[in-house]
Amino acid sequence: MNHTHLINFLFSLSVFTLLGCSGKLDAGEINLENWKKDRYGCKGLRLEDEQEIRKIKNTFLEKNNQQLIRTFGRPDRVELAGQSQTFFIYFLEPSDNCEGKTEKEPLKVLFRLNAINRVSEVTVTYLNP
Repeated sequence: MNHTHLINFLFSLSVFTLLGCSGKLDAGEINLENWKKDRYGCKGLRLEDEQEIRKIKNTFLEKNNQQLIRTFGRPDRVELAGQSQTFFIYFLEPSDNCEGKTEKEPLKVLFRLNAINRVSEVTVTYLNP
């Protein structure tokens, strides 16, 4: 009987873990439809949500990479930093992939992911990782 309870508990824990990690994130007032349409920031639609992303950026801490992708779409760029960190980069201003891009470094959102693909830092910056 004890063995059955343990199996039921482990099964329930697994289901809750999977359900908790699978959905989209709460993105506040960010227009996610426009965000996903504005690949590489070429259209300037993401820039309209700059203040909102700055306001809620810390709510994304400890979320996983799949949740970010489900919410914001595929990152514009992924950069590896050593063996234990990855950066998901979403451009707010036109990147070098856009026609008519200016010479200055574009504003972007950097999601730093740790070795277990959890967000450890979110930065809105002109700097590269």
